[in-house]
Amino acid sequence: MLQIQTIRDNKEDIILALGKRNIDARPLVEKVLQLDENRRAAQTSLDNVLAESNKISKEIGVLYKTGKVQEANLLKEQTVKLKEESKQLGEDLNAAEEELKILLYQLPNAPHKSVVKGSTEEDNEEIFSEGDVPKLNEAALPHWELAKKYDIIDFELGVKIAGAGFPVYKGKGARLQRALIAYFLDKNTEAGYTEIQVPHLVNELSGYGTGQLPDKEGQMYHVTADDLYLIPTAEVPVTNIFRDVIVNENDFPITYTGYTPCFRREAGSYGAHVRGLNRLHQFDKVEIVRVEHPSKSYEALDGMVEHVKNILRELKLPYRILRLCGSDLGFTAALTFDFEVFSTAQDRWLEISSVSNFETYQANRLKLRFKDENGKNQLAHTLNGSSLALPRVLAGILENYQTADGIKIPEVLIPYCGFDMID
Repeated sequence: MLQIQTIRDNKEDIILALGKRNIDARPLVEKVLQLDENRRAAQTSLDNVLAESNKISKEIGVLYKTGKVQEANLLKEQTVKLKEESKQLGEDLNAAEEELKILLYQLPNAPHKSVVKGSTEEDNEEIFSEGDVPKLNEAALPHWELAKKYDIIDFELGVKIAGAGFPVYKGKGARLQRALIAYFLDKNTEAGYTEIQVPHLVNELSGYGTGQLPDKEGQMYHVTADDLYLIPTAEVPVTNIFRDVIVNENDFPITYTGYTPCFRREAGSYGAHVRGLNRLHQFDKVEIVRVEHPSKSYEALDGMVEHVKNILRELKLPYRILRLCGSDLGFTAALTFDFEVFSTAQDRWLEISSVSNFETYQANRLKLRFKDENGKNQLAHTLNGSSLALPRVLAGILENYQTADGIKIPEVLIPYCGFDMID
């Protein structure tokens, strides 16, 4: 969440930046600042009462030692009143702090200065594209028909077992999935990321730590009996490793990569654009997460973008990069670059990766700090990116690599698959 000191010092700049998200943040910001004034006043009153109580307690001790028992007893009556007053002030302070926290949770991150306002996803800025779109013959099929033709993904069986959005991968389809996971992890570890395996369920504190709660309850599967949530991305458990942690400045950069299944309810998703692998309730993804010194985080973001570029170059898939506009920017992100691969058979772009810098927004929720050179605690910056999400990468491979004789396997994946053609 945004730091209250930052809001106090830069109120108009914060309101202007949040306006890029097409929201009028002024009423909420003003309410936050007023509540913060009340909180600080309550803190000052409590401090004064406690100081007075401590002063009188010392005086009582002196009076008892000098035999002035009656005077001491009179002062003790004052301390009783002061204790009652301090208790009430403490309760008021706790209530103000909780209300303030709830309000701060409602404020999204302030977009980076490079983010344009925009009103729809059409206003996202294309900043890079690479790769040639293959020319397919008239008999070319979308991936869901290819999956059925070659019996590699069974969508109907998934419906039987769990419901729509839970496909069953079979034979070479399952092996290609496994190959992509291993390939992505190898590329990430070669780039210096430490591989990690994390739980696929998280508690409520973890959801709040990375910003999935209270913003995205409707998109998450909630295991109510144990009050746990199925993860929507490995970002959540990996980043929460650092909740309530003070890291050493010399440890930067801290880099992790992990494979997990991901679970998203995607409520209200219907229509042709979500057919096949385009949008699922359960899918596989390999994630990269970084904890960075604030002065290095945007340099790190650029490096993450280049890293994903290199993977897509090796896969030889046509792709483009978008800088998201304010209205399409995620709640917790300051700047996000989306990667999209071109689906030739569908004649449309499919998002396959988001690479984001959250600056201090997540770190403030997580209390993720480091000691600077002066020994003062500072908030770190957090970043994450998909490297990569499998369903749409797989869709792009099936559609762009299809031939009259079958589906070729990208050369870089052949050693992982053990075959070079699906036929």
